[in-house]
Amino acid sequence: MNGITRRSSLLLLAALSSHAGAAPTLSILTAGAFRQVVLALAPSFEKRTGITLKIDGDTAGALARRVQAGEAFDLLFAPPAALAALPPGAVDPASVRPLARVGIGLAVKAGAAHPPLETAAQFKAALLAAGKVAYVDPAAGGTSGIYLEQLFERLGIAEAMRPRAVKVKGGLAAERVAAGEADIAVQQISELMTTPGVELAGPLPAELQSYTVYAGAIAARSGQAAAAQAFLDALAGAAELIASKGMSLP
Repeated sequence: MNGITRRSSLLLLAALSSHAGAAPTLSILTAGAFRQVVLALAPSFEKRTGITLKIDGDTAGALARRVQAGEAFDLLFAPPAALAALPPGAVDPASVRPLARVGIGLAVKAGAAHPPLETAAQFKAALLAAGKVAYVDPAAGGTSGIYLEQLFERLGIAEAMRPRAVKVKGGLAAERVAAGEADIAVQQISELMTTPGVELAGPLPAELQSYTVYAGAIAARSGQAAAAQAFLDALAGAAELIASKGMSLP
């Protein structure tokens, strides 16, 4: 059934019936790296079910702040640690479902030479050879940006990276490369792969790589829990789509 289980289909029918024939609208909040998967699945899911998906992406940290401030939603996609740190009652703990994981990669402008990235020394050299390096601003709560600044410290290049840094408040850091504002971008692979005008040079070396798992969780007070569960079930059955976005199963 294309990833939608019999159980979730029954739940969905119940949700639709409860709305007197009106298909529900799901309000979805998603961290940036998983947004590409949600957007890719949305059209077929909406067509199959009649459910409308309202999708809003942000950094994991920004989403946490929005939920803490009381923003209403039905379904949230973020790293499990971010979900666990939400105030009690924000999401239904029993609904939390790991869906995919993704590593960090390096992208260059389309047509530019791809630096070798097999070792830590090669990655370090690629960073230091670049005039400007785009990545998500850690202050915005981006998972990859927080890790990268810690990594720069480990590699002993934190001072050298400061004048090179092009910190992006949220969204696709590689857009700065496409626009000529940076020479390389370092971000989660699913976001690099979907940015027009750039090419993925490769993932970080295994010894430096950091994987982030993304999970879905239904809002504890959602009025559309059955429909939200149906979308979670569809995502859990979308292994090929997840792989096409540079992610893997958790």
